[in-house]
Amino acid sequence: MLDEPRSGRLAAWGNALIAGLVSPDEAAHRIADEDASHRVAGLPGESGPVGLTLALGRLRALGAKGLRVALPIAGHPLGLSGPPEFNAQALDAGEAVIATGAALGLVPEVSAAGPEGDQHIEVVWRCQSVREAPPADVPSLSEAERELAEALREATEVLSRLNVAGAGPVAEAALEAYRARAERGREVLAPGYPPRAIRVLELAQRVGALVDIAYMAGGDGREHGGAVSASEITARAEALRPVERTSRRAQVAAYNAYVEERERGGP
Repeated sequence: MLDEPRSGRLAAWGNALIAGLVSPDEAAHRIADEDASHRVAGLPGESGPVGLTLALGRLRALGAKGLRVALPIAGHPLGLSGPPEFNAQALDAGEAVIATGAALGLVPEVSAAGPEGDQHIEVVWRCQSVREAPPADVPSLSEAERELAEALREATEVLSRLNVAGAGPVAEAALEAYRARAERGREVLAPGYPPRAIRVLELAQRVGALVDIAYMAGGDGREHGGAVSASEITARAEALRPVERTSRRAQVAAYNAYVEERERGGP
């Protein structure tokens, strides 16, 4: 995964705010990152969309004890617990945040505004009621770490076998961009997360980046590396699918580690 999910930033920095480790303004700034604006619509007690600072405070007032991440794809409702209407919206977006204790979920609606060449990103988080139940298919941090070690070996073998290393400028540019981000400020999570969660997320992002680069080099019609036929492209996708699944599961486990620690009675 070459880009950090917005749900990950919202959960991580929202959890740091709930724990009292950062200010509301800092949390809102970190969540928005390079986006022009983030607003939350549908919050109980609010008549219209509100800014992140107010929204995070409102979630706390509504009883939110922590924020979980969901990263679902078709056939894999990772991190979701229902109801079906919310699950469908989260699946369309590819991500969501669930506020435990408040039985509320948020799904991002992302849009670009402004003239071509000078556009900025605006995000509206749609809030609605969710089911308070264990999230689907989320491993523990220790399970995720073990699975990632094997997934990294598998990803490396697949890329080598399919000659992705020499795929061309698109894959190379993506890899360089990922490396640059990896070296720029190592704070991949927010204050309050255990060291193991940081380690798991860094490795999961690395595995996800390898998968994304492999797809860039052969699954989207732009570049194909060593895969020059439809059957080889299909074989690449099948080989990478379980690796990508492992990466997503581990990322969710890392982002959700704050809530897991709190539910186990940790600090």
